Amino acid sequence: MLTVGLTGGIGAGKSEVSRLLVECGAVLIDADRIAREVVEPGTPGLAAVVKAFGEEILTEDGSLDRPRLGALVFNDPEKLATLNSIVHPLVGARSRELEEAAPDDAVVVHDVPLLTENGLAPLYDVVIVVDASPDTQLDRLVRLRGMSEEDARARMAAQATREQRRAIADVVIDNDVPLDALERRVREVWADLVRRAREPRPE
Repeated sequence: MLTVGLTGGIGAGKSEVSRLLVECGAVLIDADRIAREVVEPGTPGLAAVVKAFGEEILTEDGSLDRPRLGALVFNDPEKLATLNSIVHPLVGARSRELEEAAPDDAVVVHDVPLLTENGLAPLYDVVIVVDASPDTQLDRLVRLRGMSEEDARARMAAQATREQRRAIADVVIDNDVPLDALERRVREVWADLVRRAREPRPE
């Protein structure tokens, strides 16, 4: 098995790259999706978040009010650290379960938005960074996700810099390109990952 950490700045197009890797045959473990699952109604994760932040972070139907919680923690490092201390171990445990269930010869891609920020690169055999210029990121966030320019810039500024991400990369996928060029590049990267997965490992 080859474990791959996939990351990239907001708006860089990481979701598109992960979709293409799955088409090639990767087993995808999506940290964002798992982070939502571990705080669904009835989970110990949601109970712990409510205990830390109060009932006001719930919607009327008892599910997590993500925008309200996000507004609460976004500019408060202490509250964000509290939230992360609840959610991150749950995400890590579930990710390990999914990885252990994958076939021995699988290429397992962990889609981890904050891989750089949380110093997680050493956990993976290969780190892939999806890279796009800040202008491209900003355009996608405003035009495709409907964010205000101010909000988009704030989200970008809250993440690791482009240089910090590139510094931990074993492979960089440039996503300032048309989709057909991106598809070709992902297929090249996939062929390399499959080759690495088949190489005998040092004992």
